[in-house]
Amino acid sequence: MERRAFPVKVEIRTDENGRPPKLVGYAVVFNSLSDDLGWFREQIRPGAFANSIKTSDIRALWNHNPDYVLGRNRAGTLMLEEDEKGLRIEINPPDTTWAKDLMQSISRGDVDQMSFGFRTKQDEWDERDPKNVIRTLLEVDLFDVSPVTYPAYPATSIGVRSAKEIFDSHAAAQRSNKAAEIADDQEVNLRYRLQLLSRDL
Repeated sequence: MERRAFPVKVEIRTDENGRPPKLVGYAVVFNSLSDDLGWFREQIRPGAFANSIKTSDIRALWNHNPDYVLGRNRAGTLMLEEDEKGLRIEINPPDTTWAKDLMQSISRGDVDQMSFGFRTKQDEWDERDPKNVIRTLLEVDLFDVSPVTYPAYPATSIGVRSAKEIFDSHAAAQRSNKAAEIADDQEVNLRYRLQLLSRDL
């Protein structure tokens, strides 16, 4: 699983009818290039979450900790939708002490950023400029969205290792595809030569 953070804010929205306040914001901003991940930069195409938010069991967690579940889409306490800006979220937090403490920290501005965990299903790579390789996420499985104290910035050692593994995996796949293309070409050439030989015989 990969994790990313975007410079977007989560905030508290108070209901005028006296219902409990909600957490609203964006977990993802579309077509926005990430920081340099060491080997590439990354962006997310609109529609990347469309299938996942319809079919996946997604949680809202506090600091990506599964012990602190703020909401869940299948329970109706986490709403997710794509709009022109990105992946919009709306969370109905539980009536618990730790959730109330978090809401207080958000209202004070101590916590105001979002992160999300996902697995890539489809991506594409633009390597025309070796010094500015761009990875575009086309479709992902979304696991969780999370208000966080410290977003998992790519400069951390874990983030750097993760980015290198992704890039190495892509490079290995490219080499494998190239080897397969060469093997196919060689097979075509061999068949052509055999056809010529059979005619001569």
